[in-house]
Amino acid sequence: METTSTEPRDIARRVIDDNHFMVLGTSQPDGTPRVSPVFYNHVGYRDFYWISSPHARHSRNVAAQPRVEMVIYNSQVDPGPGIAAVYLGATATQVPDAELPSAVAAAFSSVRRGVRAYGVDELSGDAELRLYRATVDSTEIHVRGSDPERGTGIDRRLAVES
Repeated sequence: METTSTEPRDIARRVIDDNHFMVLGTSQPDGTPRVSPVFYNHVGYRDFYWISSPHARHSRNVAAQPRVEMVIYNSQVDPGPGIAAVYLGATATQVPDAELPSAVAAAFSSVRRGVRAYGVDELSGDAELRLYRATVDSTEIHVRGSDPERGTGIDRRLAVES
C-alpha cells in the first residue's frame, strides 16, 4: 500500500501536477490587484507557462510590472482535510522572440490532457497569442489549522524549501 508523502515539497508538487488552472495575480497601473485564471504548464516546478493575448489586461500588467503571485488549488474539493493549495511568487514576462524556440520546446515537452502544443509561428509575428513565463522564487503551501502534523489552530502558509 502506497502512502502519500506529507512533506511540504511533495504536497506542492502534487497540487501543481494535479491541477490545470492557476490564479495569476498582477498589479494594475493604479496599484490595485488583478486576478485572472490561466491554464498552465510547468517545467521543473520553477517555470510556469501560459498563452495569452498581449492585449489582455493581465498581459499588459505583466509588461508594466513583472512581479506576480500565483495560486494553484482544486476548487472542486469540499472544505476539510482534502484542501491543499500552493502559493507561488514569481517574475513573469512575455517570452522574447529570440528565446521562443527553446521556450516552446520546454513549455510543451509534456502535453497534459486538454492542452495542445503550440508552434513558434502561432506565438510570434502577426499571431494574436504569445507565450508567457513566470519564474518562481518562492513557494508556500496552505496548512490547515487542524492539520495533525503542522496545525496551529489557525490556517497559515508554510514556506517550501526548493
